[in-house]
Amino acid sequence: MKSVLSNLTFQVLVAITLGVLVGHFAPGFAPYAEVISKSFINMISMLIAPIIFLTIVLGIAHMGDMKKVGRVGGKAILYFEVVTTMAILIGLVVANVLQPGVGVNVHASVADAEKLSTYTKQAGEINWLEFVAHIIPKNIFDAFSKGEILQILFFAILFGYGLNKMGEKGQSLIGTFDKISKVLFHIMKVVMRVAPIGAFGGMAFSVGKFGLSTLLPMAQLMGSVYLTCFLFIFVVLLGICRYYQFSLWQYLKYIRQEILIVLGTSSSESVLPSMMKKMEDIGCDKSVVGLVIPTGYSFNLDGTAIYLSMAVIFLAQAFHVPLTFEKQLGIMAVLMITSKGAAGVTGSGFIVLASTLTALRIMPVEYIAILLGVDRFMSEARAITNMIGNGIATIVIAKSEKEFDEEKYKRAICPATIEKLEENI
Repeated sequence: MKSVLSNLTFQVLVAITLGVLVGHFAPGFAPYAEVISKSFINMISMLIAPIIFLTIVLGIAHMGDMKKVGRVGGKAILYFEVVTTMAILIGLVVANVLQPGVGVNVHASVADAEKLSTYTKQAGEINWLEFVAHIIPKNIFDAFSKGEILQILFFAILFGYGLNKMGEKGQSLIGTFDKISKVLFHIMKVVMRVAPIGAFGGMAFSVGKFGLSTLLPMAQLMGSVYLTCFLFIFVVLLGICRYYQFSLWQYLKYIRQEILIVLGTSSSESVLPSMMKKMEDIGCDKSVVGLVIPTGYSFNLDGTAIYLSMAVIFLAQAFHVPLTFEKQLGIMAVLMITSKGAAGVTGSGFIVLASTLTALRIMPVEYIAILLGVDRFMSEARAITNMIGNGIATIVIAKSEKEFDEEKYKRAICPATIEKLEENI
């Protein structure tokens, strides 16, 4: 009994349940719950930049062949584009088959319209050429302070290259970085101890602020999004896992703790450091993990891609906007670009949806106001799918580069080993 109570997975499950109950029966607690949730995510965020930087630098410094860095990066980008496109396609197909927007009450309140102005303003400010140019940091210290993942990734690759070229002279610095990296992961273990509190706060805030009653009018859309994410994981990602000869089910059991934390916080960023550590522990080379996971948080958002494609079709059905097959192909093309601009944080998918409708010009952007009440509850499906997809991408790229340790994998997926890992965290 004691071992069950001390198990982090069990603690997070209990915390999520309590969060739903507190949010439903004491909605006035929502502002305090938001502070609790944000505090936990901030604790995680403070570790993300240094962990990404050190993981990439150490991986490249030990890599030897710099051509391999470009090869791994190229494979990752190609994989991301193919799989994200499949996510968009499956979202469009399911939305057309289930037609979740047919018969929906499209009345949007004035309050919703006021909230919407914030998102449309941010969406209007998105410039996709600037997004690409923004990858190169003007000031690296500013990038670290703001947590700009792609800018940190870019600088870390260059820093790792420079350290790699130093040869023996750089070994002392590599040793120092390795020690700092271990210190940060020890800090992460401490932070993960309070993950149940963060999950409780996130769920209590969502339910308390938006209320379970807001789910009923949009139940069909929510069900369709969750169903599509389920199909994507257990059809598309399962097929990828089988092709590369590893078990999807064992992988999901291995990261079950991270799945529950994301469910509670609605943010895949809340588990980024622990996912990087777990991907190394499951057998992926440090250099592959350092390149694929951070890049995937901007370019491999499978769940977000599914949500965006289904939301556009849902709105078209709800507001009786006819979409021909040719127009839907155009939507798919635009989403292949706009879906890359969403970060792994809560609410970003909604901003990108607004920017997508702005680019498509097939309906007024104001139509998305009807989604405001349920967007937070669909954020969990997006974030969990994004996280699962990024972990699988890391294993796939590691296996394709023959940088995957099968012995570490077998030890990691052993149930007894998983329990031991969770106890250590």
